[in-house]
Amino acid sequence: MKNLLLSTLIGLGFATAAVADTSEYTLDASHSQIVFTYNHLGYSSTSGVYSGFDGKIMFDDADAANSSVEVSFPTDSLYTGWAERTAHFLGDDFFGAQTNPTISFKSTGIEVTGEKTGLITGDLTINGITKSIVLDATLNQMGDHPMAKTPWAGFDATTTVLRSDYDMGMFAPYVSDEVEVAISIEAMKAM
Repeated sequence: MKNLLLSTLIGLGFATAAVADTSEYTLDASHSQIVFTYNHLGYSSTSGVYSGFDGKIMFDDADAANSSVEVSFPTDSLYTGWAERTAHFLGDDFFGAQTNPTISFKSTGIEVTGEKTGLITGDLTINGITKSIVLDATLNQMGDHPMAKTPWAGFDATTTVLRSDYDMGMFAPYVSDEVEVAISIEAMKAM
């Protein structure tokens, strides 16, 4: 159970608090990404990507409930595959990157739902607005990394957010208000 909680925390990479007897884990920026997808006028599904971000997890070996994780990344690190769309998304109609240069998530609770699954509740801040969301997480693998020779964990998580909750509802409902979010993260024990 302790390993499941650790991997769920590592995998989702999100919450914050100082605790005693903790081990620090850091996200592998080269193997962590967030992909969001939305429906465009019923004709297509369009995506954007955030990757290359860092985060820190403090794991309490005695009581996983006291563990914490925090992740944030620059709003303007968005990649959509089309420069004009990226520029529009980073402007005031959507992410407002100049006024709100950081996106963050901090977990506020964990519910273990199975041997390798869990629900992570936390505060997501986008466009200067903070809302509570739930991530549905799955542990992919946990163990020593074959090349790095250090404890490692990997997982996937999904959630759905409403653009309008973050003052980014332009063109809804024609462009879907619901945005599907897929997260894939690896994390390593800090040395």
